[in-house]
Amino acid sequence: MKILENLEEINVDKPADNIIMQIKNLISSGQLKPGDKLPSERKLSEKFGVGRTHVRDALKKLEFYGILKTLPQSGTVVAGIGVSALEGLINDVLELHHHDFYAFIETRVILETQAAQLAAQRADDTDILNIEKALNQFREQVIHGNQGVEEDIMFHLKIIEASKNSVLKSLFLIVAPDMIKLSLTWNICGDGRFKRALKEHEMIFDAIKGNDAGAANLAMSNHLSDLLEYGKKKFREFANGN
Repeated sequence: MKILENLEEINVDKPADNIIMQIKNLISSGQLKPGDKLPSERKLSEKFGVGRTHVRDALKKLEFYGILKTLPQSGTVVAGIGVSALEGLINDVLELHHHDFYAFIETRVILETQAAQLAAQRADDTDILNIEKALNQFREQVIHGNQGVEEDIMFHLKIIEASKNSVLKSLFLIVAPDMIKLSLTWNICGDGRFKRALKEHEMIFDAIKGNDAGAANLAMSNHLSDLLEYGKKKFREFANGN
C-alpha cells in the first residue's frame, strides 16, 4: 500500500508514541485523510520494525480519543473530523502518556472508589475468590520484599470486574499499563509503602466481602488518597530535577 511507503522503521524507547507521531504527520501532510483505511496491524508492525503489541497500543489510544475508528468489514480508518482537531487530540494523547502521573492516580480515585462500592453490592462468590486470589498473590510479593506492582494492579482490576461495570473496566485497562510503567520508573511503591498498601488492600477486601458498600468506598478512597499525595510529591521532585 502507498501509505506504507511513507512510514519509517522505529528505533526508539517509546514505540507507541512514535507510531502516534508518524500517523499525526501523515494526517497533517494530507497523506492520510478522513475515511482512509490504515494497513493491518501485521503490516504496520513489519514496517515500523516493532512488535504488534506496540502497534495495537498506539491504535487503541488513537481510537479511544476518536482519531481513528474501526468499521465492520472495513478495518481501521481515520475519523472524519478536521485536521486541526485531530492534531489537538493527538497532542493530548502524547502529553497524557508522557508524564502526568498525578492525573493517572486522580482518575483512579474517581473510578475505583465507585468500583469498590459497586463491588461490595454486586460481587458474587466467584468475584470474591478472584479478589482474594489477587490479594494473596500481592501478599506473597510483599512477604518476599517485593513491591508487586503488577500484582497490585491485578488486585484492583479484580475489584473493578466485580463491580459488573464494563465501562469502568475498559477505562481502567486504558490507564493500567502506564500506571505500571510509571510506578516502576518513579519507584512509587518504594520506602516500604508496599507493606502499608497490603494492609489497605486487606481492609478493602474485608469491606467488599462483607457487602459493606460505604466501608469499601472509604477504604479505597483512603488507599488511593495516600497514593495521590505520594504521587504529587514524586512529581514535584521530578519537575525540580531531584
